[in-house]
Amino acid sequence: MPADEKIPQSKPSFFSRVISILIKATLLLALLFVLDKLLPSISQQTQSFVVAKWQQLSLLQQALPTENSLPSPLPEQNLTDTWGAARSQGRSHEGIDIFAPRHTPIQSTTQGIVSKVGENNLGGRVVVVVGPGGAGHYYAHLEDYADIAPNDWVNQGDVIGYVGDSGNAKGTPPHVHYGIYINGSAVNPYPLLQKE
Repeated sequence: MPADEKIPQSKPSFFSRVISILIKATLLLALLFVLDKLLPSISQQTQSFVVAKWQQLSLLQQALPTENSLPSPLPEQNLTDTWGAARSQGRSHEGIDIFAPRHTPIQSTTQGIVSKVGENNLGGRVVVVVGPGGAGHYYAHLEDYADIAPNDWVNQGDVIGYVGDSGNAKGTPPHVHYGIYINGSAVNPYPLLQKE
């Protein structure tokens, strides 16, 4: 066959063109349906992320807690300075223990963003709230959590959990271990709490 001779191309039939258009239209409608279902969710997630970052930046610009500036996480319960007390495995206590009946509501000592609601070996059920100045407020040995999740905003006084004895406190009188971490280092929370 000579090189300049063209092979005749058969035109698609009317029926095959209609089928092709219907398939493309169906795929386009399916894509639009998926986008319609995903976009509100994506938009909501993006909005939540932006709001959380804005709140985080605003918290970082606020002052760290000072002496007698924070309310107790367990109002009306006796506060004792147990900072530095000996603990198992040669550790020292990096917080204070506040004793109260099991299921007593634990209140956030500060406004902030919930960074953790979960478990660890020592603290058992724990909640961490990042507050003004980026200080981490650590609540451990909880019996249960309040209806909160990571990235939620809490205000001072909001309930974040309930007194228990989870983690390595199993079998001890119910209490909350309250710790404060500034730049990753534990500081004694006792002087920062208001005494009633």
